[in-house]
Amino acid sequence: MSTSTYKVTGMTCNGCAGKVKTQIGNVAGVSGIDVDLATGHVTVTSAGQIDDVRVVEAVEEIGYEAVLV
Repeated sequence: MSTSTYKVTGMTCNGCAGKVKTQIGNVAGVSGIDVDLATGHVTVTSAGQIDDVRVVEAVEEIGYEAVLV
């Protein structure tokens, strides 16, 4: 199992957090997502290797910015 944490900027409400969670959930291999709206951190888990580039791209596709922390 692997875990990556990203700092996502632009999330201002639970609706935003839900959109980010749904979008990341569409990335192949992702098995779990935890969004902390207060800190802007999103933790992603996967049984295999996480494609960090694809996760960041997925977040950016819906108008937010993400960086691996």
